[in-house]
Amino acid sequence: MLTSAHVAGAFGTRVQVFHPGGTDAAGGRVVWSGTPGGRDDAALVLTGDSPHWQPPGSPVRWGRAVTDRPAIPCETWGTPDIAQRPGRAVEAEQLRGRLNPGTGFVGNQHVVDLDQPPPVWQADGASPFAGMSGAAVFCDRLLTGVVASDRAHSGHGRLNAVPAYVLHHDPAFRAALAEWDVGPSGGLQAVEFQDLADRAQDPDHARRLPSPAALLQARHQIVPFHGRHGLLTELTAWCRLGGFGAWLLHGPGGQGKTRLAHQLGADGWAVLWPRATASPQELRVLRHAARPLLVVLDYAESRADQIAALVEAAADHHANTPLKLLLLAHTDGDWWQHATTATSLAEDYLGAARIRLLTPLDDTPTNRDDQYREAAQALAGTLPHVEGLPARDWPALARTLRPHRLGGDTYGNALTLHMTALADLLDTAEPRPPERDRPIERGAVGQEADFVEDRLLTHERRHWRQTLLTTAPALSLTTLETALAAAHLAGAADREQADRLWQHLPALEGQNRDRRDRVTTWLATLYPVPVPTPASGGQPWGAFQPDRLAERHIGRVLEADPRLADHLLNGADDTQTAQLLTVYSRAAAHPTLHRLDNQLADLCIRHHEDLAPHIVATATSTDHPGPLLNALGTVTAHPDTPLDTLAALHDQLPSTNHRLAITAARLTHTITSRYRVLADANPEAFLPDLALALNNLSIRLGTVRSIM
Repeated sequence: MLTSAHVAGAFGTRVQVFHPGGTDAAGGRVVWSGTPGGRDDAALVLTGDSPHWQPPGSPVRWGRAVTDRPAIPCETWGTPDIAQRPGRAVEAEQLRGRLNPGTGFVGNQHVVDLDQPPPVWQADGASPFAGMSGAAVFCDRLLTGVVASDRAHSGHGRLNAVPAYVLHHDPAFRAALAEWDVGPSGGLQAVEFQDLADRAQDPDHARRLPSPAALLQARHQIVPFHGRHGLLTELTAWCRLGGFGAWLLHGPGGQGKTRLAHQLGADGWAVLWPRATASPQELRVLRHAARPLLVVLDYAESRADQIAALVEAAADHHANTPLKLLLLAHTDGDWWQHATTATSLAEDYLGAARIRLLTPLDDTPTNRDDQYREAAQALAGTLPHVEGLPARDWPALARTLRPHRLGGDTYGNALTLHMTALADLLDTAEPRPPERDRPIERGAVGQEADFVEDRLLTHERRHWRQTLLTTAPALSLTTLETALAAAHLAGAADREQADRLWQHLPALEGQNRDRRDRVTTWLATLYPVPVPTPASGGQPWGAFQPDRLAERHIGRVLEADPRLADHLLNGADDTQTAQLLTVYSRAAAHPTLHRLDNQLADLCIRHHEDLAPHIVATATSTDHPGPLLNALGTVTAHPDTPLDTLAALHDQLPSTNHRLAITAARLTHTITSRYRVLADANPEAFLPDLALALNNLSIRLGTVRSIM
């Protein structure tokens, strides 16, 4: 509980806390206290278990103002004297007001200008707002400060408040939050930009988790952060440099990019993870940032428009305060070359960006044994919070585990190690079904890590089966597993688009709208959106994470039904098509799903006329472009491919692109050969086309020579 230091007292003081309208009080103890009457006049009170005290139903989100724009709406609840009546229960008062970030900034203080007229108050020397001290000040969903006092000489029209950033600047305050597992662990969020934030990235020490796989999400930060301390120090120093700066951090999935980014938000920094749906126009508002702001863009390789908008915002950012852009991506390939050369602004602002490949943790097998045990204990401590999971003495089970042979390079990937510990825990409590009932190919000794996703999926299926009974009992688990794969392969922006997606699935053919809606409800129950959306619109379900687990499930479904992707492409919009090719290529990169390479290539060949722009775009950004390049090569070489189709495909290829250089040269050579034949037969009609093709071929061959 957050309150004022001058109300609660010094560290260790015993206090009583209550809810207005409640029946009794609960005991508490001060676990951190600032200076009464000082700029950090606040305190943290730890309450014990009591029927008279109910903690918040969702984690507290902390925020700070990061611009100088005035009149930021805020509100607060308290029990001021003005609301009390003799002989009655303690009454509450809800006050609305505005924050002007420039008012009080020299003294690191917030001032709330109240919207309502000042109260008429006759008590000499007393404030009508006595009793409001310690009330939390919220700007929308973000806790931004705590009321300290009635502001002098304001006629009871303003309140002083201690800013959240002042409290978070104190290491002892942050340590107290971390000790009791209620800290933000990812920085303060930007109050003015909170509508741009990806709520799925909110740091969240969740009290309830929807499935075992949720324990592995980076934002939950369940396994203690390990290693990378040198890089973290380097990133922190870079963040503190004045002005704009960009840093590209790339590496394979599960290497720890997202977790590392979450560690950066300390010492009063504001952090923004923009949502993927934020428009370029919306993002340009970041130019108004006047306080240190770190913008983290995940999956940067697929967000070119947003990168361009952020560069424009940086160009218009006139403050000397740090504005940093941290890009997380699987690769630093051609997509990055394009991003840094797309415009002159991009060259100026991204040309000097720091680039770092996040390599596997530099450790030894002995260290990995220790990390495995640490991960197992941390996961065991949180498994009781997984909904629907049978009660077990998980910490005791964790102590019985013996590490695998962890010397292989695969276990240098942090996520692989954590998934192995979780799978071992779950296997110990709930043994997997016999081999014949599991879609797992047995690998050679030492390849066990390649199948850890399949082991976890076995336990996820148990959870799927349990929720099926309550949300969609009339549908088979096989049908719903296909729907789950489709949902994360193509995606849907809202429930209406989700319904159109289901209509293209043969497994749901002939089902009425009610049955199809039950599928959407089942998915939303399994993987809920971070913030519930209205029934009329908004994201219908949350992400199935970690990505590698979702990719493995999608891959297994595609192996069993190669034509599923064809059905999904029927009626897919550009966003869904781009997502389908990207996720398909990532699934095909899994060592145990090598058969997907040919399936993906065949899909692209069958639909090459419609998919050409997406094939090209995905091939430049994915870390597994082989199937896409093979498809382009097959279409190019096939004698039945019309010349107009080849010319249209050539127009889709970027003028300079290392990854596509050889493909472009071969395509241009084929086009040139076709025109040469036509020009021989009809020089007057086709010699100009041949000349243009020869010119294009020389340019393409020059590009190939430059990269050889």
